[in-house]
Amino acid sequence: MSPEIRNRILAAAARVYAQYGFRGATTRLIANEAGVNEVTLFRTFGSKAELLRAMLQSEVSAMAAPILDGDIRDPAGALTEWCADMLGYLRGHSHLVRKTIAEAEERPDAACAACKGPNTAGASLAVYVELLRDAGLADADTDVHTAVSMFMSAMFGDALYRDVMPDAFPQPVQDAPAKYVHTFLRAVGVRASSLPARSRPARAAGTRRRR
Repeated sequence: MSPEIRNRILAAAARVYAQYGFRGATTRLIANEAGVNEVTLFRTFGSKAELLRAMLQSEVSAMAAPILDGDIRDPAGALTEWCADMLGYLRGHSHLVRKTIAEAEERPDAACAACKGPNTAGASLAVYVELLRDAGLADADTDVHTAVSMFMSAMFGDALYRDVMPDAFPQPVQDAPAKYVHTFLRAVGVRASSLPARSRPARAAGTRRRR
């Protein structure tokens, strides 16, 4: 089987799955969407379950989740850029993540596959906070994993449900990363006074420094 046909089937499976979920994504629908017959589909993947597993793996691998490196010279700047990238990543996969979450009880393996990228990104965030803590920039007793869980949950909610729950996300899309990062840094005990000058939030125009 040529790579072109295999990729066409995987792309068709992603579109059909996003619309109908595992039960509704029949092999006939996928074959029709891909422009092949069902025999070709089964010869290539063996079963619907294996096809959808390969599709999820392909989708996850196609765009890697953003990972934080160990540079803590500009925490606010680095985290804001990472958060924006992470929101873009989640929005790009929102159609699949929604379906796998909805079917998590029935197909936990699919949910785990869809969340592999975000879990890896979250782990890099935890390591980053530990670096901040070791450098004395974050509170020594900060609850890293709870803070990371809250931050990741906020990004998941924004990326997956902003369109259906707009009142829950009043901040404009372009302002969300900086606002989430500001709140997160405060949660782990990072204060503006402890950051490099370039990482501190700018004062609004016309404001005066208190004496």
